[in-house]
Amino acid sequence: PDDPGLHTQLSFDATGRGSAPSLNLARPRVAILREQGVNSHVEMAYAFTQAGFEAFDVHMTDLQTGRARLADFQGVVACGGFSYGDTLGAGIGWARSITFNPALSDQFKAFFARTDTFGLGVCNGCQMFAELADIIPGAEAWPRFTTNQSERFEARLSMVEVLESPSLFLQGMAGSRLPIAVAHGEGYANFHHRGDASKAIAAMRFTDNTGAATEQYPFNPNGSPGGLTAVTTADGRFTAMMPHPERVFRNIQMSWTDQDPSGHSAWMQLWHNARKWVA
Repeated sequence: PDDPGLHTQLSFDATGRGSAPSLNLARPRVAILREQGVNSHVEMAYAFTQAGFEAFDVHMTDLQTGRARLADFQGVVACGGFSYGDTLGAGIGWARSITFNPALSDQFKAFFARTDTFGLGVCNGCQMFAELADIIPGAEAWPRFTTNQSERFEARLSMVEVLESPSLFLQGMAGSRLPIAVAHGEGYANFHHRGDASKAIAAMRFTDNTGAATEQYPFNPNGSPGGLTAVTTADGRFTAMMPHPERVFRNIQMSWTDQDPSGHSAWMQLWHNARKWVA
């Protein structure tokens, strides 16, 4: 397009191995949302495209100027990174660019209120979603994510357990214990700042090398209570998680695997679940 800032479709081979036949019948539109400092959006778009979605690169300026509208999408994904350099707190500046803009706030409220939409927030996007919890139906009990208990940035492969939850992304995966990439400085689920630990719906937690939920470092890189590292809504449409599944959806991205290196890892189920839900 003439305007380089225009939301552009990210084109990848969409013949994803292992896809159900229905994935080729229609391609729901998903907005891969990013802000200044955000990364991993290309990996995220690739994974959604492999699962049968039509992924679009949507910068916040596209929404602010009207070049893109959330009403045109069925899914929205807030990707990881360091929006505004985290100078206002992790994800807070990104969220405030929405809540302090009446037109954008109304647009996001309308998107969240639709019953045919879904959303995923990862890492910085998880922090941003948590700051928007008051306008996401069913997210009112979500915590704010603050500085890791180690008081430093943590980047590693960590082990998590997928919990039984309504999350549309994690259906059929409960009980799975899988390695996943983490890269964050502010991933501590802090219920002292906001939310309600007794009401928040947990979707994933860190485990130690025996498979038990843990707050112990380094198994739990941020120290979140009970190992909590993902939350969802009661209807399962919106999920926020600190780890990066888009960085490990191929076996070759794991530190070790006895599976086909060129094949998809178990995390690819997350995107296939999303496509199945839309169908």
